[in-house]
Amino acid sequence: MRASVNFVHTEKGMVIKMKIKFKDQFSLGVASAATQIEGGELDHNWNDWYAKGKIKDNSNPARATDHYRLWKEDADLMAEMKINHYRLGIEWARICPDEGKVDEAVIAHYREEISYLKNKGISVLLTIHHFTNPMWFENKGAFTKIENLKYFLDFVELVVKSFGDIVSEYITINEPNVYATNSYYFGEWPPGDKSIFKAIAVMSNMTSCHIKAYNMIHRIRGEMGFRDTKVSFANHVRVFDPKNPRNLWHRICSYLLDRAFQGAVTEAMTTGNFTWPLKKAKDISKGEYIDFIAINYYTRTTASGFADGTKEDAAKNDLGWEIYPEGLIRCADKLYKILQRPIYITENGTCDNQDGFRSKYIYEHLKLIAESKLPINRFYHWCFCDNFEWVEGESSRFGLVYINYETQERTIKDAGAFYTGMIEEHGVTEELYKEYVEGQQFHY
Repeated sequence: MRASVNFVHTEKGMVIKMKIKFKDQFSLGVASAATQIEGGELDHNWNDWYAKGKIKDNSNPARATDHYRLWKEDADLMAEMKINHYRLGIEWARICPDEGKVDEAVIAHYREEISYLKNKGISVLLTIHHFTNPMWFENKGAFTKIENLKYFLDFVELVVKSFGDIVSEYITINEPNVYATNSYYFGEWPPGDKSIFKAIAVMSNMTSCHIKAYNMIHRIRGEMGFRDTKVSFANHVRVFDPKNPRNLWHRICSYLLDRAFQGAVTEAMTTGNFTWPLKKAKDISKGEYIDFIAINYYTRTTASGFADGTKEDAAKNDLGWEIYPEGLIRCADKLYKILQRPIYITENGTCDNQDGFRSKYIYEHLKLIAESKLPINRFYHWCFCDNFEWVEGESSRFGLVYINYETQERTIKDAGAFYTGMIEEHGVTEELYKEYVEGQQFHY
């Protein structure tokens, strides 16, 4: 697809041909998750899952990218790449290795890292929970039991009191629907249960956690004297389309899949309105519980039943996920109609192990964002560097930076250089397009 070209006059009078010109308020960042990069022999559910032989390529999350030790090198590399924003995750099992215990040295470590990033001009969006539980919490039943929610909320309180003076923006929970379905319905993630009732309970309880955490974060930072607090949850959304739009059963399946996977939990976490299949806690009231819309978007599901279907003749990434850029705007528009807030794309990226089509993928999504009238203000590429990709292990590469896992050497990929070029130009020039995008092809 060839984009139209517009022209920009610089202060020096030069005329630059632009394929994409970003909006004034729009900026680019990168995202990661603690478990996927930090490494360490920690007592959490993903190290336990590895010990049980459940990682497809048998790679060990205790290695990952050794970021906990190499964080300063990574921060310097982000600054070199002109990154404006970083979505950073913290590890609950590292901060609270045992029930009732807080490792103050870890708190100090994260404070140093966040402060260093800020001094480099990189703003931090802090993720509190990203799929990983300490084993002491997991062994209690984690989010399946409503009496366990106090442990998570205690952690939220600790996080905000520890970092609230240097962090103003928070993601309470990352992708509650993905966590619930993969861990408690499909059983592919720890703890490996296969119960629709547990999956629904987890989504319901996580919704209560988010709403209570939202109020808590605002209250604590307000007591600290801050009025710039922004809180949301990272919402994994996808398009659910019927395989055959004329087939009534396909249309019914696409509707039910959308409702069960994302529709109900989105409405509940955003407004406190619990509908089927979720169950509302007695102490939750209707309200407005996001300060920005946080969207994690990757793909589309083509429904002909209740399984996750993929359109046969569509472009696909190395994991077989459909590449469907238009879905990002379709999902963003749908969420904006629920509650009008600024929109952050908190995750978007693709598994491209050879970095052969990543620049094209990024370009196609950013082009649609630039053309959209929606208030999309930030885009966080998933991810900054290749990492431990959950059950896929080290075999699936999503990063702008290549990781040699044996040596932990970092190398900026072509897509990473393209990303830096877009930040510098605040868009995509004709030259950038020709160098990094032109000629790239998706797989079919």
